[in-house]
Amino acid sequence: MLSSLKRFLIGRPLKSTELGEQKLIKTKALAILSSDALSSVAYGPEQILLVLITVSAAAFWYSIPIAIGVLVLLFALISSYRQIIYAYPHGGGAYVVSKENLGIYPGLIAGGSLLVDYILTVAVSVSAGTDAITSAFPSLHPYNVVIAIVFVLCITILNLRGVTESASILAYPVYLFVLALFILMGVGLYKIATGAVLPELHTPIGTSVAGISLFLLLKAFASGSSALTGVEAISNAIPNFKDPAPRNASRTLIAMGSLLAVLFSGIVYLAYYYGITPKADVTVVSQIAEHTFGRGFMYFFIQGTTALILILAANTGYSAFPLLAVNLAKDKFIPRMFTARGDRLGYSNGIIILGLLSIILIVAFEGQTEHLIPLYAVGVFIPFTLSQTGMVVKWIREKPKGWVPKLVINSIGAVISFIVSLMFFLTKFQQVWSVLVFIPAIIYLFHRIRKHYEDVGDQLRLSTCEPAIPIEGNVIILPVAGITHVVENSLNYAKSLSPHQIIAVYVPFEREDELAFEEKWRKFQPDIRLVTLHSPYRSIIQPLTKFIDTVQRKAGASNYQVTVIIPQFIPKKGWHNMLHNQSSLLILTHLLYRKNVIITTVPYHLKK
Repeated sequence: MLSSLKRFLIGRPLKSTELGEQKLIKTKALAILSSDALSSVAYGPEQILLVLITVSAAAFWYSIPIAIGVLVLLFALISSYRQIIYAYPHGGGAYVVSKENLGIYPGLIAGGSLLVDYILTVAVSVSAGTDAITSAFPSLHPYNVVIAIVFVLCITILNLRGVTESASILAYPVYLFVLALFILMGVGLYKIATGAVLPELHTPIGTSVAGISLFLLLKAFASGSSALTGVEAISNAIPNFKDPAPRNASRTLIAMGSLLAVLFSGIVYLAYYYGITPKADVTVVSQIAEHTFGRGFMYFFIQGTTALILILAANTGYSAFPLLAVNLAKDKFIPRMFTARGDRLGYSNGIIILGLLSIILIVAFEGQTEHLIPLYAVGVFIPFTLSQTGMVVKWIREKPKGWVPKLVINSIGAVISFIVSLMFFLTKFQQVWSVLVFIPAIIYLFHRIRKHYEDVGDQLRLSTCEPAIPIEGNVIILPVAGITHVVENSLNYAKSLSPHQIIAVYVPFEREDELAFEEKWRKFQPDIRLVTLHSPYRSIIQPLTKFIDTVQRKAGASNYQVTVIIPQFIPKKGWHNMLHNQSSLLILTHLLYRKNVIITTVPYHLKK
């Protein structure tokens, strides 16, 4: 039944030779890898206005030069990540660049920050999209968490079905959102050009405003830079592209940067010209759409596509998180299971873990993750800063042809990214202080995992292992609970291994049971030695363990191996297991951690 459900949800398994068919063309890659960055247009311009309104509405004209600053940073980031794509075509983005050029610790800071950031991407995006839906239908508001979890599960299943299949489905809403905003901007600019929008609605550019300071402008710039989250996703996901992967990834990155620049500029300009003031219950995009179209079809079309892309922005996390996890797992900093491909050739373990952690975050914060947005943004700008700095070091060290312009671009990007990160810490410390806790914690965890793998490797390597002790024979211990077909089946197996070294062990709780069982055993298997271990405290594990220790000491002196054979019957139906005490499983679980004891389970399958 479970197998049939899995096939229905995920689809038939794919052969490894079909991996090439799961690669993305540029149009699909643009949709699923740019959804996070493009969706930030819905809240990035609003973040600028929320800072400027603390002075007055007259300060809104500053949103234009601030937006230009954000575009400069965007250009530097796109140029840098384009260089990263060609320099590191196997993906990994900021993690690989920082590790190779700045060292292990900067690499782990970048990698750890991005892993956490992708989890936040899913939780924040889905929660924001759910809020947009429940705002339109207030009766659904009490079910915010449930709706958000359903969306996460749906996106997780889509990604488990494979990269191309999820891209085919998710591309339509993304392009509809882009189309909706282009229509909004086109009609809005036409109305401005024809004088349909009164110029009195906004303050002229250059107007002197009291209370404006450089610190406030930097704070607004940092807040507006939250629109650049997700820019790095393409450099992490290069292996998902069709060949030639670096060139296709580079062109997709440029397309994403161009779209983001146009949409961000258009929304900022329309918000300024319309004199839009941010409100708690209505987004800036919603106000622009209402001013432009009224509350007609186009207004609801724009709102609907905005809600959709906010939810689908989570898919950027699903595309980039598994591939970043693969790079960290190859370096032994996280479990190796992240390198395994699933039935549909995607890194399904990474996809599932991302979905589970996102759901935990949504439940923990009751779907109200808006105060995580600064943490979400600073989690991106730390890797931005490190990757840009890493590329600066690379150009200075290698000095390839034409390296000076690249050095300038990366230097500008590194400085601006550092300033943005610093501004987040200075202005929103209460919301982002946890970064100072989780980054050291996650680096410590990375090192503990790597140390474990190194220790395991040292112990398993033939050149470093102690020489194996030769085994002269087996002493077989067979715990029995009665005289049944299960015990008979296990005895027959034991005799095939070592017919003269078998000890059956019975643990009775009452003396009467001990005597009765010994009499039955003499009639059942007179040639097999039986040891009874009376247990007045009704424990099976403790007396059995002590007996195994005694046998092990004696057997070790003559190089004999102790093997414990555990009889176990397997019910025909799974739920029947709940009707039995499963003593064999308890013994097995306990003995697995005993050194130099071989455990063998002999199953006996019931027929009804």
